[in-house]
Amino acid sequence: MTGQVALVTGASRGIGRAVSMKLAAAGVYVVATATTESGAAETIAAITAAGGRGEAVKLDVTSAEAVESLFKTIHTQQGRFDILINNAGITKDGLLVRMKDSDWDAVLDTNLKGAFHCLREASKIMTRARYGRVVNISSVVGEMGNPGQINYCASKAGLIGLTKSAARELAKRNITVNAVAPGFIETDMTAVLTEKSRESLLLNIPMERLGSVDDVAHAVSFLASPASGYITGQLLSVNGGMYM
Repeated sequence: MTGQVALVTGASRGIGRAVSMKLAAAGVYVVATATTESGAAETIAAITAAGGRGEAVKLDVTSAEAVESLFKTIHTQQGRFDILINNAGITKDGLLVRMKDSDWDAVLDTNLKGAFHCLREASKIMTRARYGRVVNISSVVGEMGNPGQINYCASKAGLIGLTKSAARELAKRNITVNAVAPGFIETDMTAVLTEKSRESLLLNIPMERLGSVDDVAHAVSFLASPASGYITGQLLSVNGGMYM
């Protein structure tokens, strides 16, 4: 993977940062994006300190124009583009009967439409190069549902459909498109759980622990590598056996 170029959205922390660092450790030049340049800059600082290479970019994935401009810049400056990791995501939780249209739209626009924007631009470059790796970060709740997260679950389920359809379209160009569905992972989102909630959650996880961001990064890195060349359209669950 040395010399390849990747874009990782939502790279300021958690899974996005772990994936960025894993790819950089494999020799990939990582373009780390976030809604603030400072957040992505922290990820690149960690990558640089570990001997890797990359750059931080502020990106609003809901803006088709911003995404198109960034991909053109990357291709012009780097001369290639090989890997897309669609990780950007937000939550605006609430019960169905109380959910505002604005909360539904915001989550779908970022989590699903944002991934579509990036995939569309990436596929233009990858199709000409006849090579590419795309990994979309879905979620276990996109498979099983979760009360109070109807917008988030819909967006993550949508990513699975996006993955399977794009995989069929792009396979003949040697472009693989896969998804990873993390279970409950030790991140800022799960850090707010009460001890009682955590204990209840662990009862449903056969491995009896929450996953780590590195557990997810290992899976994503494999699907982003040349070693996964005959795997496409798949959903890889990283959930400790919580949902099979």
